[in-house]
Amino acid sequence: MNMVTSIANSLGFGSGIDTAALVADLAAASRTPKVQRFDALSRAHQAKVSTLAQARSDLDNFADSLESLASGGTLRSQPVASDTAAISITARPGSLLGSFSGQLVVQTLGKAQSAYSENVASRSAAIGQGNMSLTVGTSVFAVTIDGTNDSLDGLASAINATGSGVTASVINDAGEFKLVLKGQSGAANAFQLTADVDAPASLQRFSTSAMTIGQVASDATFTLDGVGYRRQSNNIDDVVPGINLTLKKADPLATISISATRPSDILKQTLTDFVAVFNTLKKDVETARKTNNGNPALRAFERQLNGFIALPLTSHPSLSRLSDIGIATTRDGTLALNTARLDAVLRDNPDAVEAMFNPPRNAGQTQSTDPGIAFVLDSLRDAAVATNGPLEQVKLALKREADSIGENRSRMEARELAYRSRLEKQFAGMDARITALKATQSYLEQQIKLWNSGND
Repeated sequence: MNMVTSIANSLGFGSGIDTAALVADLAAASRTPKVQRFDALSRAHQAKVSTLAQARSDLDNFADSLESLASGGTLRSQPVASDTAAISITARPGSLLGSFSGQLVVQTLGKAQSAYSENVASRSAAIGQGNMSLTVGTSVFAVTIDGTNDSLDGLASAINATGSGVTASVINDAGEFKLVLKGQSGAANAFQLTADVDAPASLQRFSTSAMTIGQVASDATFTLDGVGYRRQSNNIDDVVPGINLTLKKADPLATISISATRPSDILKQTLTDFVAVFNTLKKDVETARKTNNGNPALRAFERQLNGFIALPLTSHPSLSRLSDIGIATTRDGTLALNTARLDAVLRDNPDAVEAMFNPPRNAGQTQSTDPGIAFVLDSLRDAAVATNGPLEQVKLALKREADSIGENRSRMEARELAYRSRLEKQFAGMDARITALKATQSYLEQQIKLWNSGND
């Protein structure tokens, strides 16, 4: 048992006063109001942290959700085809399809040449050494079989190493092996593999003239609105602006209708939701600013939000801002959607509304000229949470405040503990003195009693 504990336990033994309770009451009277003050500071600080976190969460969710909608294609016109078994059709990002429609007829599909050899017993056994030539279109590639690659596998590897676009594979066919060659789509990519005249007959059998042609190379041919086209591949991206076509079935007698559908109802609902979510964000940022004693960084961020609807989102001469399509700031600072105005714009100039969510991309319309609503909001969020951004500044300030509260509380507790220790020592000393005085008093009383007895 240490000295302080001994003193504490002995308090009151000499004086008859409950000095231990007195010390506890005095220490509590000193400590309690200070603890209450720090508790109040901690609650106020937590409220600041919570409101800031709510505002930041609103901003993150808002920006991420809008970006997901815009990039996922939900808010842009989508192409449709009357026969999805014959073609597939997709829109490229940054394309405005508007009211596009067309009539497509697929005469032939683009095909790649294929050829295969007779079966051989082993893929690793010698096939004969010599020189071969692989001709693709007007290009000629040398294929050499020597002591290092004298096998069916070696021949396939030598062909693949030419970089000609012809792929060679060795296929197991019921325990025997064959060489399979496949070129690229289009008539211009037809190929021919020939062995030199002095090559052994065992190598000559792998010339395409001795192989079986599985498929002949051909081009895709089709008409769109009566205009004829020929392409090497079935993947067409240069005929309809903003649309990728993939031809899957040829039928010269079948006409396929292709068109675009605009998500006008979804655009309108998204703008309605935008106003509601934006107002929630503004309200929570305002609460965070008030809770943080009118923090100037949060006040500056509020001004940025207030100016959002006036920011240019596209390069359209008259419909480039949210304020141009019916979103306005009300007297209380919140946003409101003028549905009549939006309906009129969607009726008369729907491309302008769609472009705000799906900004066009071409030589003259870039991210700088036509950022779009998702990019602008994302940029606003990124700037706000950057190292020097207002929300990050306030977050760091609150962390410093929390550290300061914790350090000051620790120092207060240390002072109060020291104060209680001093009280215990002071009252222990007082108790000791009273005990000594009582002993002296008892002695004197005994002496006086003896004196009085002697006088008798």
